[in-house]
Amino acid sequence: MWYNGRYMITRENKAKAIAKLARDKKDVGSPEVQVSVLTERIKEVTEHVKANKHDFMAKRGLMQMVGKRKKLLKYLERTNFDLYKKTIADLGLRK
Repeated sequence: MWYNGRYMITRENKAKAIAKLARDKKDVGSPEVQVSVLTERIKEVTEHVKANKHDFMAKRGLMQMVGKRKKLLKYLERTNFDLYKKTIADLGLRK
């Protein structure tokens, strides 16, 4: 689903991503939750880019999301290594 040039995940997928790593019921801004939501968005945009090879704006947006996730993971690794390891394992990401 496209909205103002940005690819948006469904409300249900976002809620699942938040619930997966949330510290408490209202947590939506912690780094691990942000990484989880970005991972879901990256998965969906990746499928779109595979189907539409010439959508260069989507590719650019995908690269920006990957960069933002990388920065958040780097911050998490630096500040709380145990939580970083747990987040990587829960999301199935490689270092």
